[in-house]
Amino acid sequence: MLERKPLFPHVIELNHQAQRHLTCSVYLIYDEQEWALIDIGYEDAVDDCIDLIRQLDFPFSRCKTLIASHADVDHIQGLSKAMQILKTPVTSHPLAAKYLESGDKLATFAEIAAQDIHLEMPAITVEHLVNDGDRIQIGNLELEVWHTPGHTDGQLSLRMGNLLFSGDNIFRDGCVGAIDAHHGSSIPDFISSLQRILASDVEWLLPSHGPVFRKDDELIRRTLERLEGYQHMADFGTCAIDWPLMDQWKRELVEGKMPE
Repeated sequence: MLERKPLFPHVIELNHQAQRHLTCSVYLIYDEQEWALIDIGYEDAVDDCIDLIRQLDFPFSRCKTLIASHADVDHIQGLSKAMQILKTPVTSHPLAAKYLESGDKLATFAEIAAQDIHLEMPAITVEHLVNDGDRIQIGNLELEVWHTPGHTDGQLSLRMGNLLFSGDNIFRDGCVGAIDAHHGSSIPDFISSLQRILASDVEWLLPSHGPVFRKDDELIRRTLERLEGYQHMADFGTCAIDWPLMDQWKRELVEGKMPE
């Protein structure tokens, strides 16, 4: 049996436990009776994750559920394989479940033809649907469900005490999850989700990629300011809400203004 290295009481992150990069952040939440996983990553990482869980002496029969933070291939491609091994159901938001159950390659980023990315996306059945305000019970522990869309329409964050498993909302360097119209990104929703995190009294953010970090209000404010600007930039295509340059150009056309 390996020595457990929890980041916080009742929380192990498998990359941190292994002391090497396996896949996206995979959080194992546990008490004496039950345990659950938040995300599982790519299919080719499942064997390593499961072997690590076995060495940490977590009985497979006590795995309550596999929680999908959102339906991107780098978080959920391995769900089908993990479900078969652990004999446990999947939990997600309904908007994520529709992509998980259809195996939608475009919406999950499994298929990006322009970059020659062609990944399998096994369809699964999502048995447990959760919405904002619901509670997920893991033994004596409780996760409060937050619906935090923006990166994707069905993204969840999960609060446990002063910890927030924050998905792809924000990372330690102030970056955010990819903004892309093909998988339901919304910059106004992203802003609302980050404002909710900023206004909360959580102390630690446990993101889906990269290191865990203490909530930094100034970092979040700078990120919000950047996203506010994104709403008005052609760089973000249909995810932007307007393009002020075009309004200016229309006025210049009416005025007959010549190039300067």
